[in-house]
Amino acid sequence: MKSIIVGTDFSKGSYVALELAVDIANKMKCGITVIWAKREKMLMDEEQQTVMTLLAEEKLKDLCEKHQPNLLYGKIRWQICSGRVGAVLARQARHENAPMMVIGTNGASGFEKYWMGSTAVRIVQEAPVPVLTIRQGFNFHKDLERIVVPIRVNVNSRQKVPPAATMAKIFGAEIHILGLSDSPDQLPQLRAYIMQTAEFLGNENIKYTSAIKNYTNYSDAVLSYADSINADMVVINTEQDRIISQFFLGTNAQQIVHNSQIPVLCVHPADIFSFSIL
Repeated sequence: MKSIIVGTDFSKGSYVALELAVDIANKMKCGITVIWAKREKMLMDEEQQTVMTLLAEEKLKDLCEKHQPNLLYGKIRWQICSGRVGAVLARQARHENAPMMVIGTNGASGFEKYWMGSTAVRIVQEAPVPVLTIRQGFNFHKDLERIVVPIRVNVNSRQKVPPAATMAKIFGAEIHILGLSDSPDQLPQLRAYIMQTAEFLGNENIKYTSAIKNYTNYSDAVLSYADSINADMVVINTEQDRIISQFFLGTNAQQIVHNSQIPVLCVHPADIFSFSIL
């Protein structure tokens, strides 16, 4: 049985991520694998590393015992793996044919907003599947009613629509199609893209609405619109270049992951085939 991969560092954000993953797993009819990545080069002696690993084992067991009664299908399993967290989660996702990953993030401030070295960004850029990132302060108990799907005039923009539709079905949410234009010349093609997206959602019996906005800064425009409608989730493409995927993540995607106060589903172009309600 497939499992959703949940990375944990035992922070509040990762606990919220696990709670949300249980809801998603119940809709997808799959299990969950919770992973803690043990860094191989920690500034600790062997005895300290052993103690840390034993503590992690206890916490992982407690998490699984707490959430197993709420999981309707499959099991919640845990693993401790050695290595960089992004590489560890990616490897496990491939091994288990996972439909997605769910991770918590504390967000960023100051210089870190403009630096590509954060853990969340590294996980997203290395993941072979869609990744849902969740801010520590997210109100899990609020219904997820509105999902923002930004659409631009480019070849990959609409590839995020099927995963967004899956999330809408899981939560019974309405999709807000946000058409974004930085040139009047794009408007006819953008309207055509929006109509195609609307037709797809209508065929899937998903409620939707649409709007077109001009923008100069893509990430600011997306997050501002999400805030204006009190959205509960944003679905974006990573804008990742596969040739240099281990070193590059699109600046817009990076800024949205860092700055969004609501969950962000990050989808690699073409990495959508396994993401559906089974």
